[in-house]
Amino acid sequence: MSTQSRADQPELQRRLGVFDAVVIGLGSMIGAGIFVALTPAAAAAGSGTGLLVGLAVAAVVAYCNATSSAKLAARYPVSGGTYVYGRERLGDFWGYLAGWAFVVGKTASCAAMALTVGAYAWPAHANAVAVAAVVALTAVNYRGVQKSALLTRVIIAIVLAVLAFVVVASVSSPQADVGRLDIGADVTIGGVLQAAGLLFFAFAGYARIATLGEEVRDPARTIPRAIPLALGIALFVYTLVAVAVLAVLGADQLGASTAPLADAVRAAGVPWLVPVVQVGAAIAALGSLLALVLGVSRTVLAMARDHHLPHALAAVHPRFKVPHRAELAVAAVVVVIASTADVRDAIGFSSFGVLIYYAIANAAAWTLTSAEGRPRRIVPVVGLAGCVALAFALPMVSVTTGAAVIVIGALVYGLRRGLSSRSARLG
Repeated sequence: MSTQSRADQPELQRRLGVFDAVVIGLGSMIGAGIFVALTPAAAAAGSGTGLLVGLAVAAVVAYCNATSSAKLAARYPVSGGTYVYGRERLGDFWGYLAGWAFVVGKTASCAAMALTVGAYAWPAHANAVAVAAVVALTAVNYRGVQKSALLTRVIIAIVLAVLAFVVVASVSSPQADVGRLDIGADVTIGGVLQAAGLLFFAFAGYARIATLGEEVRDPARTIPRAIPLALGIALFVYTLVAVAVLAVLGADQLGASTAPLADAVRAAGVPWLVPVVQVGAAIAALGSLLALVLGVSRTVLAMARDHHLPHALAAVHPRFKVPHRAELAVAAVVVVIASTADVRDAIGFSSFGVLIYYAIANAAAWTLTSAEGRPRRIVPVVGLAGCVALAFALPMVSVTTGAAVIVIGALVYGLRRGLSSRSARLG
């Protein structure tokens, strides 16, 4: 089904400007990266130098993906992100596969973020708090994306203030030592790539902007401006925090920590900041969860419109103009996972799915013509190659599990097409 032929579908309301779109992207990137991905990335890198190089590699790949996504989103300003781009540029199967990878991987990420809220807010009852967080944020989303953007703006302000306290306390501490950055230390390609793949999980927040393409004002102008702005701010914050924490903990202690920023201010001799950091971590995870639910539900909406998922999920609320059934369906799955499991190990699996998603985005961007505003040719090439390299550099369990789920999705698609063809012949 082409984009033009869907004119009879109910549309979402265009409410978001550049500032709100940037805030939604930051709400996903900063929360996930600082409080979740930094520790395993440090462990994979093995040194401060390796971690910082991995951060730079992840940023380069993210920039390429952001540029490709921005060009595609300006061309196709509807909900669905790479699900739409892949379908329109590469064919129905590749669009479906991108949507499958995104929905499955990011649903697991939603549960991980909810459990992070519980782990910091009330560790003894982490699962119950996680479920409550999902229910509360779903209620906010249900009443309209503008209210979600306003809440995200408040969350970002709080989190950035907490991170500023951490950076200042760490770098001004007598315990800070530039030597712990291990500048010039030997690094391994495998360690850097694995660290970059894990850190990419943190940068993936700009996808929320592209998947909100149907809800931004003047998408051809807003989306290309919002994505690089959000990415640049996130990279700046990541670098500051990574350097500050490495200066007081070093790569080994950072890689072994369960609460690295709390441990950093404790090591810096400012223990009164520990509770502040814990609250900031919980709020950051809430911000990530808010943005993730928005992105996943919009992709579910787009896939349901094309009958790749139950068509009932394509409904748009007549008053609030949001995909309310898609949001409720996503929330229900996340609640089940968050109430029964610890999904922190799903970070690697989520990274694999998101990297496959962006590999398809770069392949789609390659097909744009100059008249359609294509990026420089090197951008989708580096983006595609980088996504594949980082995906298969992840821990083996993440690669095997992620690949198995992608294959299952492809088989489901093939079975569905086969049944449809058979029905058409019999009809």
